[in-house]
Amino acid sequence: MKVFGPEPEGKRKHTPVIEAPAKVKKGEWFDVKVVVGKDIAHPNTKEHWIQFISLWADNFIVGRATLEPEVAASEVTFKVKLEKDAVLTAQAYCNLHGLWHSEEVKVEVEE
Repeated sequence: MKVFGPEPEGKRKHTPVIEAPAKVKKGEWFDVKVVVGKDIAHPNTKEHWIQFISLWADNFIVGRATLEPEVAASEVTFKVKLEKDAVLTAQAYCNLHGLWHSEEVKVEVEE
């Protein structure tokens, strides 16, 4: 399967955008928000919608949210805790335009 993205800033319609703190405390929960349609709203109709959003820490999946058209916005907040520094990435699947990936977001873990 071909993976697309990320799109340039200001034109992000399909690219998942990660909002996470740059530094967190070791073993403490923190929020990571992933938004699709950050710059240009992505459609949310029965014909065209984001089917799922997943979040990865390094090469391990943190979670995946399945979305339904018309009733679920194309954004998800994951509760995460890390034991060491990690690079976060996200993926989003559009039913018409395929799989898209985010830019990498580095999170530093402090003792």
